[in-house]
Amino acid sequence: MRAFVFPGQGGRTSEPARELLPKIREIVGERIPDQVKHFVRAAQDTNESRELDLRPDVVAGHSLGEYAAAYAAGCFDFETGLWLVAQRDRFLAEAARKTPGGMIAILKAPPEEVERALEDTPGSVVANYNSPRQTVVSGLKEALGDAVEKIRGRKVRLNVSFPAHSPYIAAAGERMREVLDSIEFRKPEVPMVSAVDGSVLTSAQAVREALKEQMVAPVRWVKVVETLARMRVEEWVELGGGGVLTRMLRDFDLPSLRGITFEDLRARIGRQAQNLFPGVPWQEDPDSE
Repeated sequence: MRAFVFPGQGGRTSEPARELLPKIREIVGERIPDQVKHFVRAAQDTNESRELDLRPDVVAGHSLGEYAAAYAAGCFDFETGLWLVAQRDRFLAEAARKTPGGMIAILKAPPEEVERALEDTPGSVVANYNSPRQTVVSGLKEALGDAVEKIRGRKVRLNVSFPAHSPYIAAAGERMREVLDSIEFRKPEVPMVSAVDGSVLTSAQAVREALKEQMVAPVRWVKVVETLARMRVEEWVELGGGGVLTRMLRDFDLPSLRGITFEDLRARIGRQAQNLFPGVPWQEDPDSE
């Protein structure tokens, strides 16, 4: 079995293809937010995978990547995905102004240790369970530093100005719920694994409900990986650029599950095509003049 996985917002963004700009700006306006750029990149990869006749058996996404996963599963079209992600970006930008905060990744510390350290520290919670060796803490601006000070491990501050995946952005989450209720979802063509709890979603309503929860709920990527392993997924392809999820897969003791980025897979397909149709020296047709 093959899975398509989509990373969340992080790393460098790429500019959308020029031919897509009129459609994107028609829906989101002149300023194209980074979240929209991430979604567009993931959607472009998805469309290219279809042209290559490369199909997933299951899809999953990390944070923002869940919208790309829902698009890849056929739950809504490209224009709807653009609009949804633009609304999500707007609500989170407002949350950053009203409830400033941030996120810090804790590397090489067990998740249980991070949870214990936060028990008596108000203003911060676990936002992402990324792997057995990486946990992300989300918190209010004045509380976040004190919260992670007592946790062992390497700490990396993420480039966000709001406490994502936490109860501190509940108002933004409620507004996103209303937006999602206004959209008609189609039944997914392949199952989607929810990053809220690792459950397998097979109906339109289940995908909608998962997206309504995911903005405030912690990202439980560990559960996603465990579910994919139970489903006997042998290979995942990471679409959307960056390769962060494929690198995190190394933290899991799952030799039966291997990961590859779409860029690497595209190159591999190209090499296979060259091997099947090797170039031959041009020879003059003896019948030609």
